[in-house]
Amino acid sequence: MAATVTMADVVAAASRIAGAVLRTPMLPARRLSDLTGAEVFVKYENLQVTNAFKERGALAKLSSLTPEERQTGVVAMSAGNHAQAVAYHARRLGIPATIVMPVMTPQVKVAATEAYGATVVLHGETLDEAQQCAEDLACRHGLTWVHPYDDPQVIAGQGTIALEMLEDVPDLDVLIVPIGGGGLISGMAIAAHALRPGIEVVGSEAALYPSFWNALKGEDRPVGGPTLAEGIAVKSAGRLTLPIVKQLVAGVILVDEAQLEQAVNTFLTLQKTIAEGAGATGLAAMLAQPERFRGRKVGLVLSGGNIDPRILASIMVRELERESRIVSFRLTITDRPGMLGRIATMLGEMGANILEVHHKRLFLDVPAKGTRLDITVEARDRKHAEAIFQSFAADGYEPIRIVAGETMA
Repeated sequence: MAATVTMADVVAAASRIAGAVLRTPMLPARRLSDLTGAEVFVKYENLQVTNAFKERGALAKLSSLTPEERQTGVVAMSAGNHAQAVAYHARRLGIPATIVMPVMTPQVKVAATEAYGATVVLHGETLDEAQQCAEDLACRHGLTWVHPYDDPQVIAGQGTIALEMLEDVPDLDVLIVPIGGGGLISGMAIAAHALRPGIEVVGSEAALYPSFWNALKGEDRPVGGPTLAEGIAVKSAGRLTLPIVKQLVAGVILVDEAQLEQAVNTFLTLQKTIAEGAGATGLAAMLAQPERFRGRKVGLVLSGGNIDPRILASIMVRELERESRIVSFRLTITDRPGMLGRIATMLGEMGANILEVHHKRLFLDVPAKGTRLDITVEARDRKHAEAIFQSFAADGYEPIRIVAGETMA
């Protein structure tokens, strides 16, 4: 096998990190099962101290260092979860840590990494530029480089997730694993196939960053752009991880931004747990291709929960709009007293709750004695929203649906 990591390495990593990394719960998800038609179990890695799986690989690497390497210190590159994981466990072990982060990294992530005791260096506009800086620091100061995924110890540490999942649910048919640089899926695939040779391991990758898709299929899809799954927004497949993925992973499913949003919202509303975009890609893959997993016993890795609360709030509202539970209409009405009250009464009788109202009198395509009314309401579901639309039409208000700032007839 081309792998530089073996099952023995994963077992050794599990022994080294035991007691210092949480053995997260693996629980049945009945509502996700009802939604997808599969029997779904979720591994809650968002419950780690730093709220992501990265602690496993980081600690596996740090605990393998010699006394001299520990004294000199380590350097890592990350814009988020890996940074916090290395910083947290380095402080625990008394190892000096320097973390290089791109200059555009959100301040909340910089502050969190510094709070764990690391020295943060802001450098470069991209992760590639930050990595080059980290490698230069390692060479100049003799620091040990802790790569986020292309390191045998890191890969072995991430593989401990599969050990726990199959210990808890030994007869899983499929593991769906987020894939960015490939460290998580490589370690898990090695462990999973050793424990259950017939298991299928599937990668879930952001469609904007199809690095493994391109590498596996020989395609040249564009890579880049703002994605909700920034934790797996990697532009090229890992050097160590790609051979492992080629041999042990059954395939990769690309998920778009709308599917990522739906998955994050579904974890929150159905499972009452927080998933960041990267952490929700496994569920997004199931939502994208439900027929592939229907009737099978599926293990999902909720790999992290570090999402900006403002982004999460925006996702929730956008999903309500997609489900027509928040819906906006544009009406043309006569500009006279009582019209707004009449419309409010009609909506109240139909059980709709008014959220927002805007009068617009100055548009030239509105009659001089008329006005345009934009109104946003809460509806029970899509059918209820359509009934409201038809009621407006029957009353002669010429309704138009407004979607994401645009209008639709």
